[in-house]
Amino acid sequence: MIPVLRFAMPSEHTRKYQLPFRWPKSPINIVLVEPKIPQNTGNIARLCAGTGSRLHLVKPLGFRITDKDLKRAGLDYWEHVEVDTHENYCAFREQNPTPRTFLFSTAGQRNLYDVRFKAGDALVFGSETEGLSDELLEEADPEQVVQIPIVTDYVRSLNLASSVSIVLYEALRQIDANNLD
Repeated sequence: MIPVLRFAMPSEHTRKYQLPFRWPKSPINIVLVEPKIPQNTGNIARLCAGTGSRLHLVKPLGFRITDKDLKRAGLDYWEHVEVDTHENYCAFREQNPTPRTFLFSTAGQRNLYDVRFKAGDALVFGSETEGLSDELLEEADPEQVVQIPIVTDYVRSLNLASSVSIVLYEALRQIDANNLD
């Protein structure tokens, strides 16, 4: 019989130092429109837990919230994430009349680094396979459609979880540096 090894997560990390950082009073809203890959959503949920950001999932989802892959990717952080699900993007907008919304797309003509983020902003990302719909992008003010600069010689786009990380930490950096609560 092969023994089963069980690893317990320590309740407190012994090697952590709390960096001084000005976290926004109003959380950043991360909005995933029709995400398909549970591991990406789980990683983004973990990112939200680590930054105090709120996660919005816009249906239809390419997985069930109870999927083991989703739980595994989010590890034991799910209970620390504020997650809202919405039937569609219009329902998200009705339930969250956030005055500032930015949609991230390879079709965006505004550079990420030209945006001045504020606490409470909504950062909207499309699915891993299709991105945001043309309809959603056409309805938006072009100033709201933003692109992360990348070299497109070899890749079409970045991974969804990577994109959310890049944008979220740029927003948090600006809020901290400029005290933009």
